[in-house]
Amino acid sequence: MIPGVELKELTTYPDDRGFFREIIRTSDPFFDGAFGQWSHSMMVTGTIKAWHIHQKQTDWWYVPAGLVRAVVCDPDTHERQEFLMGDNQPPIVLKIPPGIAHGCKVLQGPAHLLYVTSHEYDGSDEGRIAHDALGYDWFYETIK
Repeated sequence: MIPGVELKELTTYPDDRGFFREIIRTSDPFFDGAFGQWSHSMMVTGTIKAWHIHQKQTDWWYVPAGLVRAVVCDPDTHERQEFLMGDNQPPIVLKIPPGIAHGCKVLQGPAHLLYVTSHEYDGSDEGRIAHDALGYDWFYETIK
């Protein structure tokens, strides 16, 4: 794993009405009690959002519907990790620390990305890196 990037496997409690799934608790060491903002992004199939990077902000991503390929990259070493999130995948939360470039591609949409950030939106901390700058091919279609 890239230092600071973490996964939290989630437990699902199904019953005849559906299911319950706890995502994050403020007391969870994975979360560290950090809360700045909770956001929801809906994206259609084929959408690519990359690359984003923050110097102060930590993100926690959860995909409850659709299928997303999330990618994190250390911009210094170009070490990358991919995660499939959403439909027919083990339920996880992806923690993305400051200094790690991240993005996603919607493989099956619409996809919903729910994410908590450690700070409220601050445009001066919202860094962008061109989608092709880190040597990653966002356009391949194979589900890994």
